[in-house]
Parts: sequence; structure tokens; C-alpha cells
Amino acid sequence: MTKKLGKPVADGSRLLGDVRSLIVEARGALATAVNAGLTLLYWNIGKRIQQEILKGERAAYGEQVIAGLAAQLGAEYGGGFGKRNLFNMLRFVEAFPDERIVHALRAQLSWTHFKAIIYFDDPLKRDFYAEMCRIERWSTRTLQERIDSMLFERTALSKQP
Repeated sequence: MTKKLGKPVADGSRLLGDVRSLIVEARGALATAVNAGLTLLYWNIGKRIQQEILKGERAAYGEQVIAGLAAQLGAEYGGGFGKRNLFNMLRFVEAFPDERIVHALRAQLSWTHFKAIIYFDDPLKRDFYAEMCRIERWSTRTLQERIDSMLFERTALSKQP
């Protein structure tokens, strides 16, 4: 028996290990839930900008509106809602127009993962990296290394007859 906080605890090391595991698991689940919520929030903001402001035809006006929106949101909520990030959110919706796909990926891919792949013009390439992140549980660093090493292109070349 060990003595912690003035009370005897039987097998204190096992108890401590179990409690540590519970804390680590809870923190991981919380981080995943927060990330999933933010990813969906960013997609919805991009969708709202796309539908209500830009309407696909007023690009110059839309850029002014986004700049104004970024200034207001930045003052109220901080730098995560700057002009650049609002354009990322808009591009997110353009790259992943189906909300069901975002729902399916949001628990496995972080916003940083999405930002790394949303600017690919080739949807096959974008889907390849998204799926590899999901299956292999790549960190954003690993994803960037795979992109930099041209994994998609090398894989596509190796499959040619």
C-alpha cells in the first residue's frame, strides 16, 4: 500500500496508471470532437459565403465583402477568421461540395489536413490524399511529406501499363 494525499491506496501505481489512461483518452476524444466541430464550422462558413455573398458571379464584390467580414470577425473572434482563412473556407466548399463527405472525414482529418489538399485542382489527387490520411492516420506533417515526395504521382505512374 502507498500513501497519497494522506489516505492509504492499495496498489497505487496501477490506480495512477489507470487514471492517467482515462485522462489521456478523454483529452484525445475531446481534441477530436473540437477539431470535428471546427472543421464543420469552417465548411458551413464557406458554404454560407458561397451561397449568400458570392453567388458564383460577383468575384470583385465578393472579395470586398470577405475583406469586410474578415475585419469584423477578426475583431470579434480573433485571427482564425482572417481574410486568408475565409478564402480557405470558401475553397473548402468548392473542393468538397458534398457535406456528407466532410461529415465522414471530419473525425479523421483536421482543418490543417484539409487546407493542405483543398487547392489541388485534380479531384482524384485530393481524394487520394484524403483517403490515405483517413486509412493510414497520417499526421499533417506526414501528409505534407507525402505531398512533397509526390506520392500520388509516383503511385499513378506505377499503375500505368
